[in-house]
Amino acid sequence: MHSPATTATTDADPLQRERDHLASSRAALRAMREDAQTLNISDVAGTWVTQQVLHDQIQRRIAALADLAHTPLFFGRLDFRHAISTEVSEGAGGERFYIGRRHVHDAGGDPMVLDWRAPVSQSFYRASRQDPMDIEKRRRFGYTGGELTAYEDENLSDPAETDTASALLAAEIEKPRVGPMRDIVATIQPEQDEIVRADVTGTVCVQGAPGTGKTAVGLHRVAYLLYAHRERLAKSGTLVIGPNSSFLSYIEQVLPALGELDVAQATVQQLVRHVEVRGTDSAEAAGIKGDARLAQVLRRAVRSGITLPTEPCVVVRGSRRWRVPAYELIEIIEELASREIRYGAAMEALPQRVAHAVLLKMEQGGEAPDDRVQDAVARSREVKALVKACWPPVDPARLVHRLLTDAAFLASCADGVLDAAEQAAIRWPKPGRSLKTAPWTAADAVLVDEATDLVHRTPSLGHVVLDEAQDLSPMQYRAVGRRCTTGSATVLGDLAQGTTPWATGSWSEALHHLGKPGAHVEELTVGFRVPEEVIGYASRLLPAIAPGLTPATSIRDTAGALSIRQAEPDAQVEAVLRACREALAHEGSTGLIAADARLPLFEQALAEAGLGYLTPGTETTAEARLTLVPASLAKGLEYDYVVLDEPAAVVAGEPDRRTGLRRLYVALTRAVSGLTVLHTEPLPAELG
Repeated sequence: MHSPATTATTDADPLQRERDHLASSRAALRAMREDAQTLNISDVAGTWVTQQVLHDQIQRRIAALADLAHTPLFFGRLDFRHAISTEVSEGAGGERFYIGRRHVHDAGGDPMVLDWRAPVSQSFYRASRQDPMDIEKRRRFGYTGGELTAYEDENLSDPAETDTASALLAAEIEKPRVGPMRDIVATIQPEQDEIVRADVTGTVCVQGAPGTGKTAVGLHRVAYLLYAHRERLAKSGTLVIGPNSSFLSYIEQVLPALGELDVAQATVQQLVRHVEVRGTDSAEAAGIKGDARLAQVLRRAVRSGITLPTEPCVVVRGSRRWRVPAYELIEIIEELASREIRYGAAMEALPQRVAHAVLLKMEQGGEAPDDRVQDAVARSREVKALVKACWPPVDPARLVHRLLTDAAFLASCADGVLDAAEQAAIRWPKPGRSLKTAPWTAADAVLVDEATDLVHRTPSLGHVVLDEAQDLSPMQYRAVGRRCTTGSATVLGDLAQGTTPWATGSWSEALHHLGKPGAHVEELTVGFRVPEEVIGYASRLLPAIAPGLTPATSIRDTAGALSIRQAEPDAQVEAVLRACREALAHEGSTGLIAADARLPLFEQALAEAGLGYLTPGTETTAEARLTLVPASLAKGLEYDYVVLDEPAAVVAGEPDRRTGLRRLYVALTRAVSGLTVLHTEPLPAELG
């Protein structure tokens, strides 16, 4: 590695030349932004709507071209052995290319920095000594506070040079975790790059152990797809789904840092916000409501109002009366009911089908009706009355409300699907008097979403990223799946971290409920975040919580990363506070993770000790680096140093031991640099 301490700063200094290129690139980016700011669209022909759309596009372009002072424009350089065709390299000539977070070109249009998503940039991530991909030299750059301070070369075409670990790569991975989650464009590994650049038409499922970068891979895949298929995805939209708001706050800066500002984020509960959630389910009730069998129950409920006519439909047109007999009407309704179309679409089709039958009678009677006559018949009072009686409109929320309050109605819809005990478990004990005051639960909201889709099709997005997917119920998978029926998905998760009573047991089962049974499953087992000593300790739990998974390994062998201490019962709190102070003496963030029931204890202790603390989702700063984390919200978060209080209490805080051990596995794997475990009760036997 080369740095100012070892390289003289002269005109011939390679480091200075790279600094000069960085300065020139920043100037070029500023010029690109100024060009966008000076665009005048006042004379552009079109309506005010098209002008507004164009104005919004320009504003997004200006925002995407912002130069972030502490975010390097480029992080690598490729020197090719032979010239690259201009088509492959985005119009760049020559054999040297700088790889960065966005494309930057000079006044003449020649690239100064290539976007990391460009086809030629793939070599930066995948070239190796065994397959150099025509790369003579790969150069990585090191930065301090936004200033280029070092570089490191790999001569891939030199057979005499041996493989050595990249010091700059390790330094980038081990940077302190202060603030929100960072992008990983400078450190993407070959196996991660394959997932990132997978085809947009296919769904990819990533089983990733803690610290393998699965969340970052999913976010970078969105950024790549928007680059490679921008026109397609700009129309259909993209969405990132996370487990909770704290998690979404933690990751929300990754895509903007990559220049992507239009990707929506939501939790599953935000997606199905048809009713106001004000109640909670027991674990038993939530498990039943999350079962895929409820989809069949709801389908029956939606169609329960369909009735067959017993009288003919007589339509008056002028002086003549046209009669459609009851048996013909029954054939029409039964045919529509047998088809796999939405209830609402069938309800809209029924008057046209009846009107068509009337037109056939007219033609047989010697008249020559046209389409206008058919539309008029479909809107006639007689046909409307028939449709309302035989195929009545359905309000999804009102329907689910009836299902959860009317025992007889539930029994008829769930006959042969749910037994009597299951039906009793999901009924509300104290139903509200109205829909607004009803004790809706999170699981009920998903049922309303299912019913809504049975009536009217849910619009599909182009691509959906679903993170922490192992915790979803089958009905929640269905809710996500109908939002990408014509698009693709990236499913991210770890079966060992499933902490809900309905956590999925296999990815094949989850993908089936998602509606993507043919998805390709990738497993990431090499960790880049959690030290080897820590992940090895946590992996002792795998035989009990996920026996089929391969234990993860880590490239980070940090000595002394794990400390396990036993304290006296009356000294536990003080021992935890002391460990927090020790962690805060180091650079970076510190997370104090405790069982939810013990949180008030530490809120008081931290306040009395004068140790200020943040809540999950609040951005850490240089001044505020300690976060008090309930074990239930630790998933997906990471801290440089973690102090874990009383593992036995974390396990005991869950309804069953297996779920408790999974919750403990999550808590044990949040540390990037060091983990301190403090306990007074015996550690779970599964830890050895």
